[in-house]
Amino acid sequence: MSVAVTSRPPMGDSPGRARAKERIWRLAALAFGHPSKEFFDAVASGQFQEAFSDAWADATGSPWPTMPVSEDFASFEAGYISAFLHGHGGKPVAALLAGDHESILAGLTRPSFMLNVAAFYKHFGLRAATGDEGKTDEPDHIASMLELMAVLCHFEANALAKGHDASGYRRAQRDFLCRYLGPTLEAVAGLLRRDQVKLLDPTIAQLVQDMGDWAEVQINELEVRV
Repeated sequence: MSVAVTSRPPMGDSPGRARAKERIWRLAALAFGHPSKEFFDAVASGQFQEAFSDAWADATGSPWPTMPVSEDFASFEAGYISAFLHGHGGKPVAALLAGDHESILAGLTRPSFMLNVAAFYKHFGLRAATGDEGKTDEPDHIASMLELMAVLCHFEANALAKGHDASGYRRAQRDFLCRYLGPTLEAVAGLLRRDQVKLLDPTIAQLVQDMGDWAEVQINELEVRV
């Protein structure tokens, strides 16, 4: 992960730092959702990379690297499908659903696991978003979990801006990262390191690896702030 400090990021306890983290999680959630032509255009034009790099620099002090872009939307979507939906033998190389990884289920049945994940959303008055197809996104999908982290950082930023105690939102971030999102990001990144998907867009491939490292950094950071 590119974390060498080239400029001073916002202070760890500042609203600005929490908002930078919010932007990182929210932009990553956009990238991990099923590709749309609009999102591909944002990647192809450099708009996504610029927005993500700005947030990354605000949080870490370093810009995010610029990667090559898929030739066209068809290639971009095909790479996503090969990696995350229907790869070898019709199975994903790296499933984006936490509950599809036995190591993350940790002996729980899928329904029990899903109830535990959903409890985090419910505690903060949230529910999984409704996608373009009118279907409710799975709460254990990486995109949904990244969005939840963005919301928790938003709550943290608002609390800090008002001079209120933000420790509850930080504990929620730490717990959700430790139990659900962190292990899922780590699993996906590891699977793609072992079985690289050549069609996968380089920007998405880089994001997979960096977000796994970012989650670990955030867990360590939150441990000392709660």
